[in-house]
Amino acid sequence: MAARSAPNCHLRLEWVYGYRGHQCRNNLYYTAAKEIVYFVAGVGVVYSPREHRQKFYRGHSDDIISLALHPERVLVATGQVGKEPYICVWDSYTVQTISVLKDVHTHGIACLAFDLDGQRLVSVGLDSKNAVCVWDWKRGKMLSMAPGHTDRIFDISWDLYQPNKLVSCGVKHIKFWSLCGNALTPKRGVFGKTGDLQTILCLACARDELTYSGALNGDIYVWKGINLIRTIQGAHTAGIFSMNACEEGFATGGRDGCIRLWDLTFKPITVIDLRETDQGYKGLSVRSVCWRGDHILVGTQDSEIFEIVVHERNKPFLIMQGHCEGELWALAVHPTKPLAVTGSDDRSVRIWSLVDHALIARCNMEEPIRCAAVNVDGIHLALGMKDGSFTVLRVRDMTEVVHIKDRKEAIHELKYSPDGTYLAVGCNDSSVDIYGVAQRYKKLGECVGSLSFITHLDWSSDSRYLQTNDGNGKRLFYRMPGGKEVTNKEEIKGVHWASWTCVSGLEVNGIWPKYSDINDINSVDGNYIGQVLVTADDYGIIKLFRYPCLRKGAKFKKYIGHSAHVTNVRWSHDYQWVISIGGADHSVFQWKFIPERKLKDALHIAPQESLADSNSDESDSDMSDVPELDSEIEQETQLTYRRQVYKEDLPQLKEQYKEKQKSGTSKRREKAPGNSIRLHFVHGYRGYDCRSNLFYTQIGEIVYHVAAVGVIYNRQQNTQRFYLGHDDDILCLAIHPLKDYVATGQVGRDPSIHIWDTETIKPLSVLKGCHQYGVCAVDFSADGKRLASVGIDDSHTIVLWDWKKGEKLSIARGSKDKIFVVKMNPYVPDKLITAGIKHVKFWRRAGGGLIGRKGYVGTLGKNDTMMCAVYGWTEEMAFSGTSTGDVCIWRDVFLVKTVKAHDGPVFSMHALEKGFVTGGKDGIVALWDDSFERCLKTYAIKRAALAPGSKGLLLEDNPSIRAISLGHGHILVGTKNGEILEVDKSGPITLLVQGHMEGEVWGLATHPYLPICATVSDDKTLRIWDLSPSHCMLAVRKLKKGGRCCCFSPDGKALAVGLNDGSFLMANADTLEDLVSFHHRKDIISDIRFSPGSGKYLAVASHDSFIDIYNVMSSKRVGICKGATSYITHVDWDIRGKLLQVNTGAKEQLFFEAPRGKKQTIPSVEVEKICWASWTSVLGLCCEGIWPVVGEVTDITASCLTSDKMVLATGDDLGFVKLFRYPAKGKFGKFKRYVAHSTHVTNVRWTYDDSMLVTLGGADMSLMVWTNEMEGYREKRPCDSEESDTDSEEDGGYDSDVTRENEISYTIRALSTNIRPMFGVKPHLQGKEPSVDERQGVVRPPVSRAPPRPEKLQTNNVGKKKRPIEDLVLELVFGYRGRDCRNNVHYLNDGDDIIYHTASVGILHNVATGTQSFYQEHNDDILCLTVNQHPKFINIVATGQVGDLADMSATAPSIHIWDAVNKQTLSILRCYHSKGVCSVSFSATGKLLLSVGLDPEHTITIWRWQEGAKIASRAGHNQRIFVAEFRPDSDSQFVSVGVKHVKFWTLAGRALLSKKGLLSAVEDARMQTMLAVAFGAVPSVEMSVCGKITYCVGSWPELTTGPCLPCTPPCGTDSS
Repeated sequence: MAARSAPNCHLRLEWVYGYRGHQCRNNLYYTAAKEIVYFVAGVGVVYSPREHRQKFYRGHSDDIISLALHPERVLVATGQVGKEPYICVWDSYTVQTISVLKDVHTHGIACLAFDLDGQRLVSVGLDSKNAVCVWDWKRGKMLSMAPGHTDRIFDISWDLYQPNKLVSCGVKHIKFWSLCGNALTPKRGVFGKTGDLQTILCLACARDELTYSGALNGDIYVWKGINLIRTIQGAHTAGIFSMNACEEGFATGGRDGCIRLWDLTFKPITVIDLRETDQGYKGLSVRSVCWRGDHILVGTQDSEIFEIVVHERNKPFLIMQGHCEGELWALAVHPTKPLAVTGSDDRSVRIWSLVDHALIARCNMEEPIRCAAVNVDGIHLALGMKDGSFTVLRVRDMTEVVHIKDRKEAIHELKYSPDGTYLAVGCNDSSVDIYGVAQRYKKLGECVGSLSFITHLDWSSDSRYLQTNDGNGKRLFYRMPGGKEVTNKEEIKGVHWASWTCVSGLEVNGIWPKYSDINDINSVDGNYIGQVLVTADDYGIIKLFRYPCLRKGAKFKKYIGHSAHVTNVRWSHDYQWVISIGGADHSVFQWKFIPERKLKDALHIAPQESLADSNSDESDSDMSDVPELDSEIEQETQLTYRRQVYKEDLPQLKEQYKEKQKSGTSKRREKAPGNSIRLHFVHGYRGYDCRSNLFYTQIGEIVYHVAAVGVIYNRQQNTQRFYLGHDDDILCLAIHPLKDYVATGQVGRDPSIHIWDTETIKPLSVLKGCHQYGVCAVDFSADGKRLASVGIDDSHTIVLWDWKKGEKLSIARGSKDKIFVVKMNPYVPDKLITAGIKHVKFWRRAGGGLIGRKGYVGTLGKNDTMMCAVYGWTEEMAFSGTSTGDVCIWRDVFLVKTVKAHDGPVFSMHALEKGFVTGGKDGIVALWDDSFERCLKTYAIKRAALAPGSKGLLLEDNPSIRAISLGHGHILVGTKNGEILEVDKSGPITLLVQGHMEGEVWGLATHPYLPICATVSDDKTLRIWDLSPSHCMLAVRKLKKGGRCCCFSPDGKALAVGLNDGSFLMANADTLEDLVSFHHRKDIISDIRFSPGSGKYLAVASHDSFIDIYNVMSSKRVGICKGATSYITHVDWDIRGKLLQVNTGAKEQLFFEAPRGKKQTIPSVEVEKICWASWTSVLGLCCEGIWPVVGEVTDITASCLTSDKMVLATGDDLGFVKLFRYPAKGKFGKFKRYVAHSTHVTNVRWTYDDSMLVTLGGADMSLMVWTNEMEGYREKRPCDSEESDTDSEEDGGYDSDVTRENEISYTIRALSTNIRPMFGVKPHLQGKEPSVDERQGVVRPPVSRAPPRPEKLQTNNVGKKKRPIEDLVLELVFGYRGRDCRNNVHYLNDGDDIIYHTASVGILHNVATGTQSFYQEHNDDILCLTVNQHPKFINIVATGQVGDLADMSATAPSIHIWDAVNKQTLSILRCYHSKGVCSVSFSATGKLLLSVGLDPEHTITIWRWQEGAKIASRAGHNQRIFVAEFRPDSDSQFVSVGVKHVKFWTLAGRALLSKKGLLSAVEDARMQTMLAVAFGAVPSVEMSVCGKITYCVGSWPELTTGPCLPCTPPCGTDSS
C-alpha cells in the first residue's frame, strides 16, 4: 500500500538563481514596496533586496516571456508561451492571482502594457498576425482585437496623454493605434526623409503627441502624430533594447552596455557605461532598465541584475546572476558543505551557497561543460566537457589539477567512488573509463558493455561495483576498477549502492507511467534516509516518489516552475534541500524539503494555488487504493452522453443531402396536416444519472426534468406545464434563490443552458459556446445574478456566467475526473466548490479564470468520491457527501472531520434554515442539526407508508434517493427509479409522479375502448397507466425478463406481452395475472398483435425473422411466416384478419396470409386499396414521405395512423415526433414536428378515439401523453411545432429587381485596387509611406475626426520654389444608392435635412439651401443606413459598409455610428460579417444596434454600440435577408424578412431565439419573398406587415397570418 500512495513529505520553492535576459526586454521593475519584480523560467519573482528574500508567483504553466507593471506598481501582468497561452495579473505583495486572461492568443504573449489608470491592458501575441488585443482585465474580458503586423512586434505602449491611443513598434515599422468602439485602427508611422526605415525596438510616449523610440542602429527617433520629425543620432552605438519613462525623464539601455539618462525633453543628462565598471565585461548587453529616483535597475543579456545608485555610478551592485545562454546540464553538490556546483554550455562553472543564496565563485573554462562531480573529501571538482575531455579543479581556488582528453564525444556523466580512489567517466560513445585519483588520474580500466550513450552511473558503497544506464534504457553492472561486466544476477543481489541516480532498475520502476517506455525522465536522486526519490523530466516537472518505488505508475507529488526540460536534480549533502536545474531556462531552483513530521506545523503549505493543471493535482491522485466505486456511481461514470448525430448537425446534413439530390423530385410536396398535438402529461423523472434536480417553486409547484422537457407539476390539480426550449436530454437543473427562475443544462455538441421563468415558461437567457458534449451541473449564486456550470468534456470545464447578460465571466478546466456537483458560496460570490470522482476542489474567481485548490485531507481520511456538497453557516464551512456514506466537514480547504450518515453513497444534501437534510442509496432521508453532530430524524421510504392519495405504486422499499428538497411543510424526494415522492413531516408519503426505471422502454399498447395504455420495458415491469384525468399508474407487475412489445385484445380483457428471451405471455388486463405463456423462440419478441374483430389469432414477431401465428382459443401455434431476411420490426393485420403486413430491419415490406403464413406478393397499387386494421408500418408508398432528407442517419422507429386514416404520427431516432397527412406519398412530405423526447422515440400510439397520442422515449424512459387538436381549433399560444425542414422550392415569382439584387456579389475595393508593392526602393528614396487610407484612395476632407495633418511640405530642402498642392475638398455629390439598398433615406431636424448615402460617403443634404456636408470615414461602399429614433440619441446615424474577410483588420466590414451634425465618429464596430453589412437597426431605447451580414449564413448580430460590445450573434437564414428591424417598443424583439421567409426573433441573454412565421390559417397562402417590414400600432395584436413581391401586404398577428390585404391597383411597387 505504502508504495502506491504519494509520499507525505513536501517541497517548497525557496530560491531561484537566474533572470531571463535572453529574448526578452523590459521585464524588470521596482514595485511600490521597493521590491524588484522580474521572471525566470515559468516563475514570477519578487525580490526584496533589504531582506534578501524571494517570493514566487507560480500561476503559469510554461515560460514567462513578458511582464508589465500596473501604474500603482503593486499589480503585475505576465504573459507566457504555449499552445494556449494566458496572461496572469497578480499581486506582487501577496503573490496571489487577481485575474486570468485567456482563450485569445496562440503561441505566446510577446508584450503587455497597462493604460494610464490601470483599467485596461493591451497584449500582443506571437501568432502569425501578431494580434493586438485590449482587455478589461478585472473582468477578464476582451474589448477589442486586431491583427498587429505581418512581422514581429517588440514593444507596445498606451499613450499616457491621449485617451484610447496606443503605439506599437517592431520589425521595420511603427504603428499608431486608435481604439473606438470595438475597433482598433492602425496608422503606420511615416519615416519620410528624416530617417531610415528600420526596426524599432522600444518606445515611450510623451505629451504633445510626441513619441520617442529606440532603433536597431542606436538612434532615437522622435515622432509627432504619425510623422518622424527628428532623430537623435548615435544615442547608443548599437540597438536600444529598453526605454523607461519616469517622473524625471527617460532612461535607455542598449546592446553597447551603456545606460543613458535623458530629461523630459530628451536632452542628455548622463551616461553610465557598465562595461567600464568593476563588474563589467566585454560584450555586456542591456536588456532592461528601470529608473526610480536615484536608483537604476539594469537587466543584462547574460542573466545578471545590477542596481546602480546614480551618484556612485561606477560601483554597480550585483543583485542577481545566473547562467547565460546555452543549455545547463552539469550539477553536483558538495559532500560536506551546503554548496552546489553548476556548469553550462556558456563555459562557466559556478559555485552557489545554499545558505546565503548567492554565487560565491565562478570560473570560465575553454569548453562547454556537461557534467560535474566533487570528490568525497570536497577537494577536487571534476568537470566533463562537450568535446570529450574532462578537467579536474581544486575547489578552494579553482586552479587546474589535470586536463585529460581520451574521447571524442561529449562526457555526459562522471562520479567519484565513495572511498575517493576512483573517478568513473561516462561518455556519449557508450564507454565508461575508470581513472585512479591518487595516480594523477591514470586510466585504470574501461567498461564497454553498452551499445548506446551513457546517461547515469552509480557506485556501490564498497566501491567494488559500478552500475550504468544508457540511452537504450539498459542497466549494466561492472566490477571495479578493471571494468569487467557482471552478468551473474546473484552476485549483484546483495550490493548496496552508495547513491541512486539511475532511472532504470527495480527500485525505481514506479517513476515511469504505467504504459510508457519513453526516456523523458532526465535525472533521479534517492534520499535513503527520508525514503523519498526526486525525479526531473522533460515537461518541467519535479516529482517526489516514495523510495523504493517498485510498481509502475506509482503516485507522486509534483511541482512546476521550470519551463521546459529539467536536466538534473540532486539532494544537498544533508538532505535539507533539493537543487534542480533547467536546460533551456538555465536557471537553478533551490527547494526546501519538508519531511513528514514537520508537515503538521506547516499547514500553510497546503496545496499551492495554481492555474496550471499540473499543480492543482498534487499527483494523478494522491490515493490509489480507494475502495471500488459503488455500482450505481460506476454505472454513471461510464455514461458519456456522446451522440453520433446531434440535432445541431441537422442543418448541415440537410444541405449536404440537398446537394446530392439536386436532380431529385420536382413533384409538389404534400402539405402538412391541419391537426396539431400539444404535450399534455409526462410520466417520468430523470433520477438514474442526475442528482438534486427537483425543487418547489415560489408558489408551491414542483419543477424537475425528464428527457428534453422541463416540467412544472401542480400537485393540487395534478397538471403539468412544460418548458420545451431544449432539444436533447436535460442533465441538470438548479433553482434561483427566489425560487421563480430555473436553469437547465442539456446534452449537445455545443450544449446550451436555458434560464427560464417557471410562471410564464419563457426563456430569459440561453448560454452556450463554452461547453462540449453536455452540461452536467449548474448552480445559481446567492444573489441570483451569476450561474456556475460544469461540462462533460474531458477536462470537465467550469464556467461562471453573468446569466442575464449571457456573458461568460470566467472559465477553467475542472478536473480529469468526472465532476458531479458545483456549488457557489452563498457569502462570497467569487468562490465555489466542485466535487466528483476522488476529489473536491475549492475555487475562486480571478478575472477570466478560476483558481482551484484540492481539498486537503491530511491524515483524517482519503480522497473519496464526492456526490454532493453544500456550504455551511460561514464562508469557510462546507460539507460534502461521499460515495461511502460519510459526510465530510471542511474548513477552508482542510478536512476537519467526517460523520457517518448513510449506508452507501450520500446522493443529495440540502441546507435548511437550521440544519441539513441528506438522502442516500439506502433509501433513507435524514434530518441533521446545524453542525452534523446529531441526526434529528430519519424517514424510510417504504411501501407501507404510502398515503391513499398517491398517483402510483412504489416498486420497491428503500429506493435509492437522488434528490431532496424542502418547502411548504414537506420533504420532496426523487428516486433512482423515476419516482417523485412527497414526505410529510409526520411520516406519510405521497407518490406524485413516476416513470419506468433504468433500461430502454419499447412496448406500448393503447386500450381498445378506455383511455388507458400499457407499457413494458427492459426494467422487467409491465405497467398500466391511466391517461386522462387522474394521470397515474394503475397497476404494475414484475416480469422474469424485460419486454419489448405488448398488445390489448380487441375486447380489452387480455394483454399479450413479448419478452426479450423469446417467450411471450398473455395476462388478464385487469389483474395482470398470467393466462398462458409460450417459449418458442430464442431471440427478442419485437412485435405482438391480435387479429381484429374477435381477436381469434395472435401474431408474434421475433428478432430471428419469423412470425408465429397462434390460435388464441386453442392456444396452439397454427402458422409460421418465413421469408424475411432480417429481424421483424412491425406487424399489422388487415381489417378482415386474413393478411399480415410486415416490416423488417432490412427495410423490406412483406405480406403473409393468415393463419398459415404463406408469403404473398402484392403490387404496390393494390396495397393502397387494402383496408388495414391498424397502420404502424414505416415502409411502402403510402408513407414514403415520412423519411427525412437525412434518411441514412436517422431511422424512423415507429408510426401510427389515426382511426379516421387522416394523420400519421411518427417517432424517430433523433427524438422528433412528427405528424404527416396520410397517405404521405412523394418524397419528403411536409410535417409538423415536436421535440420533447431526447434520443430515439421507440413507439407512438393514438388512443382509441384519436383524442390523445402516446409516445415512448427509449433511453429517457418517459411516457408522454399529447392531446390531439383538430384542424380549425386554435388556441392563441406560442406555436410549438416547426414547419417542415426543406422550404418550399416550388414557389417561383421573383421580381426581376429582387433577383438581381439577391445575386449581386460585392467586390471589395480594398482588394480590387492593387496595393503599391512594398519592396525594391531604398528608404530615403521612398518618400513618405502611404497610409492605409491613401492606398485605398480615400479622400479625407477637413471634417475628418483625425487630428489635422501637418502640412505636406515638411522637407529639409525648403529652398526650392515649389507651390504646395492644396488638398481637394469634396463639395457636392450627385447620386443616391437605390439600386440595391432600401430604407436608406431619412429626414433629420424636423424635415430640414435629408440624410442618405452613396459610394462610401454619408451625405447630409439641407433641403432649403441645397448644400451638402459629408461623413467620409468609411473606406468602402456603404450599403445601409439608419437613424436612432430615441430622444436621448438625437441625430445619431449608423452606416454599414462592404468589406473583406471578418479578420478584424482595417479592411474588415464595419459599422460606423456617427453624429450627423458634427460628423464625429462615436463608435466603430468591426464585425464578423464577412463580405459586408446589409441592414442596420437601432432598438427602442437606442442603446442596442442590430446588424445583418452578407455572409452565406446571413449572420444577425446585436451590439451595445456605445461600448463596442457584441451581445449576441447567430446565423439568420440560409437565404438572403433584406431587412431586419427592432419592434419600435422593444429592446429584445425584432423581425427579419427576406427570400421566402419571415422570422420573429427574441434576444434572451446572449442568445437569439427565432420562430418562423406560419402561413397556415390563410387559405392557399404560400410563403413568398418579403422585402419590407412595418409594425402595427396595436401592441396586443402583434402585427408586423411585410411587403411581398406579389403586390399585396400580409399582416401577422401572433405569428400567424391574418388576411392578406390586396393592395390598391397592383401598380408595380412594393407597398408596405
